[in-house]
Amino acid sequence: MIGSRIGGRYEIVRNIGDGGMSKVYLAHDVILDRDVAIKVLNYDFANEEALKRRFKREALSATSLTHPHIVDIFDVGEEDELHYLVMEYIEGQTLKKFIQDNGALTPEQALPIMQQIVSAIANAHHNGIVHRDVKPQNILMDSDGNVKITDFGIAMALSATAHTKTNSVIGTVHYLSPEQARGGMATKKSDIYSLGIVLYELLSGVLPFTADTAVAIALKHLQEETPSVRTIFPSIPQSVENVILKATMKDATYRYDSADEMYDDLLTVLSAERANEKKFAILFDDDRTRAIPIVSEPKKFDSVEDTKKIEPVKLEQPTPLPKKRKKWPFIVGGIAGVIILLLLILGMLGPKKAIIPNVSGMQEVEAMNRLLEEGFEVIEKKEESSDEFKKGEVIQTIPEAEKKRDVDSVITLYISTGEETMELANYVGRNAEITIASLADKGFKSIDDPIEEFSDEPKGTIIGQDPEAGEVIPSETELQFTVSKGPDLQNLDSLLGYDEKQLGDYEKSSGFKIDIVREVYSSTVPKGLVISQTPDGNTAIKKGGKVEVVLSKGPEQKPDKSIFRTVTIEYVPEVVEPVPNEEIGDGDEEEQVEGEEEDIEDVQEPAPVPQIIRIYIQDKNNKMTKVFEEFSITETTKKQISLNLEEGQNGAYKITRDNKTILADVVNYNETK
Repeated sequence: MIGSRIGGRYEIVRNIGDGGMSKVYLAHDVILDRDVAIKVLNYDFANEEALKRRFKREALSATSLTHPHIVDIFDVGEEDELHYLVMEYIEGQTLKKFIQDNGALTPEQALPIMQQIVSAIANAHHNGIVHRDVKPQNILMDSDGNVKITDFGIAMALSATAHTKTNSVIGTVHYLSPEQARGGMATKKSDIYSLGIVLYELLSGVLPFTADTAVAIALKHLQEETPSVRTIFPSIPQSVENVILKATMKDATYRYDSADEMYDDLLTVLSAERANEKKFAILFDDDRTRAIPIVSEPKKFDSVEDTKKIEPVKLEQPTPLPKKRKKWPFIVGGIAGVIILLLLILGMLGPKKAIIPNVSGMQEVEAMNRLLEEGFEVIEKKEESSDEFKKGEVIQTIPEAEKKRDVDSVITLYISTGEETMELANYVGRNAEITIASLADKGFKSIDDPIEEFSDEPKGTIIGQDPEAGEVIPSETELQFTVSKGPDLQNLDSLLGYDEKQLGDYEKSSGFKIDIVREVYSSTVPKGLVISQTPDGNTAIKKGGKVEVVLSKGPEQKPDKSIFRTVTIEYVPEVVEPVPNEEIGDGDEEEQVEGEEEDIEDVQEPAPVPQIIRIYIQDKNNKMTKVFEEFSITETTKKQISLNLEEGQNGAYKITRDNKTILADVVNYNETK
């Protein structure tokens, strides 16, 4: 098969799956230039002309199914004795493989998958197609977690063949409904049973019924209740387990009435209102005796090649009787006379009969009067919906019109309640695609294309519906959903390098709210400019959304440095000029000198004259224009000067003595001494 071309257009690339009834190949459609999956049936059609026609008819019927979670069938064909279906190619894996790889799923993981599967089965049921073989092996899953059901039509087409008659049932025994296990006909409720088994396997990772033989497993489907999944995982809510229990009831009467009902139930099982739900159970009438049919395993032969012989039954030949004179003509004549006489008597003495009039379309009172006129007095009334008859009109009678009945017979009038109504649910918050698909066959007058609006809800979520939840008549209802397009997004510019004024201008023009969340040092971005932003520039964000920016404080500066200088401030005494001799005066010089020598011990040195010292400093905290310190000295003094400098700053000091500068110097921040 690999490398060959089927139907003149499908080139077989490789095998991608094998099953009991078919092999699946990846192929390329050379006409439409697309990949497809081709399912080639293993069944031998050689001498089955009726089967060929049936298979083609049912497979073509399956092509009418259009649903987001049903694999599309593109083509059905045959080439020589090869029968095949051309289907949509889903790149991924089967749900069975997904369960084997991932094990048990949480309800939050399993329910979205189950909702997709059930919505697809509901769509098929609306189109009159029963799958018959719902199982994870027939469900494909892509990389995004979306599932699609396949093999619609094949089980249906093969169900009437000699092949299926020999093997009794179609379907994998692990997912088989009790009625199929008994050899009965599969119905829509059989698919619902299989769906319940699939949900059990999703939540537990195992099958509910296992045994050594297929017959033993079928017996369990017939005789044993579905095990509780909560015994394996007690954290599973009771409301979720109840879906399994209701779907897998042995008596189909107590299962969900439809896949739609099961789908609606799955949508609410995790709601707060169902948190304390009790375990699902059916209260049976104690007076009723219920029997579950027992299916025994076939007896084993000593050898599979042995064939049991059943001897034909021999009938004993009756002994011929001696011929007698024929009396039967007289007997028959007598009996006929008696019968005629009895009929005459019963006709005169029996109950009076009348023909039931046709009262369809009449109002209830008018119809009852008409029946009374004909002599019918025992009248019962029942109500039912009708698309044909208005509310209050008679739909029909049971027994039917024109029938001759005893006048004391019970005549049941069926009164129309008008067109059938349904309880329209509140679909707000649900996925629009799945919801619209599930409602497609409910009989609504129309389901208009959704109105799309921007919303904070995820894209594709229903955010409004018209009409709102409540009772409606589908045929008179135009259903309109409003669906979220997701948030209204706007492109955000790159704000890197903006200063505060530019940020303010952009905030006004764009509508975004811009917050300066902090400032940090940067050796590369000048002070006051944007270093980073969240979200990043050139991305689409919610219109009017918040944007956070970080500004630069410029390069990080080193700490202030204190530099000390020790200086020596000299005291310079004033010079005293000598007094000239002529100014000393006349007199006896010797006497004066002698007199001075006599008093020399009593004469003291004159006190030093104070000198005013002023210190000026230029540093981080001081200016040279102001006196930093002022004091006076009378002797040479040492002084320590302290300058506090910032990184990169130069400082200076100046010292004056009696307003004359005696010391001055410049000090640099990087100075080490």
